Amino acid sequence: MLLLLILKLYTLAQYLYGFAIWIAASRNTKARLWIHGRRHVYGHLQNNFYKGDEVIWIHVSSVGEFEQARPLIHQIKSQFPQFKLLLTFYSPSGYKLRKDYPELDCVSYLPIDTPKNAIRFVELINPKYTFFVKYDFWPNYLNELQKRGHAHFVISAIFRPNQYFFKFYGAWMLDLLSKVDHFFVQNQESKTLLNSRGIDQVSSVGDTRFDQVIHNSKSIEELPLVKAFKGDSLLFLAGSTWSAGEWLLKDFISCSNLNFKYVIAPHEIHQSHILQLQSIISGNVVLYSECNLENVLHADVLIIDNIGLLSSMYAYADIAYVGGGFGKGIHNILEPASFGIPIFIGPNNVKFNEAKELKDLGVAIEIKAAKEMVTRTNQMINHDLLGEIKSHSRSYIYNNSGATKKLVSKVFKGIDD
Repeated sequence: MLLLLILKLYTLAQYLYGFAIWIAASRNTKARLWIHGRRHVYGHLQNNFYKGDEVIWIHVSSVGEFEQARPLIHQIKSQFPQFKLLLTFYSPSGYKLRKDYPELDCVSYLPIDTPKNAIRFVELINPKYTFFVKYDFWPNYLNELQKRGHAHFVISAIFRPNQYFFKFYGAWMLDLLSKVDHFFVQNQESKTLLNSRGIDQVSSVGDTRFDQVIHNSKSIEELPLVKAFKGDSLLFLAGSTWSAGEWLLKDFISCSNLNFKYVIAPHEIHQSHILQLQSIISGNVVLYSECNLENVLHADVLIIDNIGLLSSMYAYADIAYVGGGFGKGIHNILEPASFGIPIFIGPNNVKFNEAKELKDLGVAIEIKAAKEMVTRTNQMINHDLLGEIKSHSRSYIYNNSGATKKLVSKVFKGIDD
């Protein structure tokens, strides 16, 4: 009874949130995409799924969680081609980037989490299996799946005691989570925490992103312009950067006296941000969209102003910086780690298990100022530490792989491939 009451209050909040987004859409691009993208969801689904289809539904929040879903998508598609795969996004940025992903039968936005939407959505696709990635799970959708007896799982999740569903006011959500068929979590601490709350259907299998970055590192795209730009120099690659970190990079580039070439791949590539970045970086700067085999040879700094190249560019790098650590949190550090290079990160990294473990190994290096980065870079070069770091880094990546195989084996046990 209490659960139903709280769900009603939660649903009211969802309606109010949707209304607020609708109001904001007139002046905010992301809000406008959020609204427009959800207008034709059901027609889109009806055009892609038919009665009798065996559908597997995978839900992710945005781009980062999609990377955790990718190895699962690939494994299912190659091992169980009889299933049709639906991927839903909450975020417009994730949908925009991956709406045409070739291994998926359909990519869609997730309608706002109301009972009416949950009923209509689940009724329409009738999923045989549902996977929620990390912790982007929605109460009304969970409730509907559970009422209908549909198998549903949570993968690549990390749980911490300070999350709201472990507080007294989140008991209603914990009740819904207790009915999830199985949790595949990243570490033993998450398993122990769930077990302590009476949730026993938990396996600690690791993070599926390890499987994905290994796959990426073996299938890199050749980048002749980056290769020519690097030449015989060492290459410092700053990936997924934000403004706060870019000011640090400005100081690092201006006071470093090493034989480095620099690549900066900002997270936001709209024109105003690229222009701002060009204005603060010293030296001969060229944009990737404007470079050629002639002008790139004379450049000191290469700014990447398009998307989709970063994972391949790490193959050319000797040292990396990954952005986000001076803002909401670091971006993907497993990608550069898979290539065996040291990684500088900002201080906001405590929620990331891989950051702690890679710092302990000396692969990830937390910095707060450009001078620290210069000092540590000099130490690595002068003491020939790059080979040692490469060994630690690659061992870490491979030792933590295999989560996808473990969860697929458990979920699809007994199904003919």
